[in-house]
Amino acid sequence: MKKVVVIVSFFSLMACNTKQGTPHEEKHEVHEQQDKSSHHGAANAHMHQSSVKDLIQRFESAERDAYQQPEKVMAYLGDLQGQTIMDIGAGSGYFSVKLAEKGANVIAADVDEEFQEFIKKRIEKDTLKNIVTRKIPYDSPGLEEQEVDKVLLVNTYHHIENRPDYFSKVKKGTKTDGELVIIDFFKSETPVGPPLEHKLAIDDVIHELKKAKYTSFEVNVDLLPYQYIIKAK
Repeated sequence: MKKVVVIVSFFSLMACNTKQGTPHEEKHEVHEQQDKSSHHGAANAHMHQSSVKDLIQRFESAERDAYQQPEKVMAYLGDLQGQTIMDIGAGSGYFSVKLAEKGANVIAADVDEEFQEFIKKRIEKDTLKNIVTRKIPYDSPGLEEQEVDKVLLVNTYHHIENRPDYFSKVKKGTKTDGELVIIDFFKSETPVGPPLEHKLAIDDVIHELKKAKYTSFEVNVDLLPYQYIIKAK
């Protein structure tokens, strides 16, 4: 195996009695709502053209297994027993469950309440003891300082905006000897994955992570057919 080493709509209106807002106020409220809903960027908007129910079916499908090859990914991650791992962009819990099965203590983190509710039901149904959910904002991983051993993002890095700032927070939330693992799609035309304009090249990811003060990188381009893996410390 070749490996390259370089040394992842909410809005509330408050009304008082029967007072009506002026047209200017109403326009301001509409623009504010649009700003909030679009804050997470075009990649999320593209993904959520499908319902959460449809996304869950896609994330948990045999077609996903075929290209994601989770057994290879888990073997690549190594011994996870006893590690605390945050799975950012956990979605349906596809990788969160697999991490827990390998003995990790998993924080299944996502910005979407529907995904979080699905994982909670999955935890209850399968009596999973070492997974907790954590709803996080778009602009922060919601980690305490040095809270986790590892942070994993699968098909999620390209959804995040202001990435140098975001991943500086991820770094602070990871233990000194811990690592960040990003799995995302090659910036090329692939049978699966987001549109080309939403994908990020490996060099761009590393450049952004350097801005977030990561200094050591391991890049694997051979394990998966359509995705690269970046380990950063």
